[in-house]
Amino acid sequence: MRYLLKISYDGSKFYGFQRQKDKLTIQNEIEKYLSVFFDEKIFIKGAGRTDRGVHALGQYLHFDSLNKQSPLKLKKYLNRNLSNIKVLKVTFVSDNFHSRFSVKMKHYKYRISFSKKDFHSNYILYSKKLDLYKMKEASKCFLGVHNFQNFVSGERDNYECIIYKIRFVRFFNHLTIHFYGKSFYRYMVRNMVGALIDVGKGKATINDILDLLNSPKTDKMLSTAPAKGLTLVNIYYNNPKKL
Repeated sequence: MRYLLKISYDGSKFYGFQRQKDKLTIQNEIEKYLSVFFDEKIFIKGAGRTDRGVHALGQYLHFDSLNKQSPLKLKKYLNRNLSNIKVLKVTFVSDNFHSRFSVKMKHYKYRISFSKKDFHSNYILYSKKLDLYKMKEASKCFLGVHNFQNFVSGERDNYECIIYKIRFVRFFNHLTIHFYGKSFYRYMVRNMVGALIDVGKGKATINDILDLLNSPKTDKMLSTAPAKGLTLVNIYYNNPKKL
């Protein structure tokens, strides 16, 4: 049987999603309790690996077991035992479903506060005044298909991906930037946000971003936004009707 779980978590309490020896990670914790529940060694596969400090409202993962159990019973068991992780949904899926490779679109958001009252928060980045008009104009550079090598950490075989939409929402002293795309690689959203903040502060220009997108492997880099402001909002496995 293949099970699909939808979860949320407080990333400030973990060393990221991916399994690490002797570290408190989301994968370690969930696999530990799943293995007890099913009385067999369970390995999960997530839709993506959020970094240390990154939060999730709608992360997905799947795993296989020969032991068929009630999804409701499993959900209640996990929520009784897990800390800072909440299981939102448990369902059965077909054997050809894959939590990562079946993804159609991911939605991330990054939160910025212009109030010092939020400065020590683990869930929002404090910043002084930013030029939002310039940031919105600069964000258009990321739309469509690009080689994001200069915005990704680590080595990959392929750095190409597509960004469908970037949306800015200002509410009093809070700014939320929403990113919608097919896939996001390590540090990619944080590097895009960092670049936009640099533009908003007058430290970079639209041409700087275009140069990074059009010239892979350049030594010139812009800022990386801290992990704490980033949240994985949702993952779509069917094409969304409207962005």
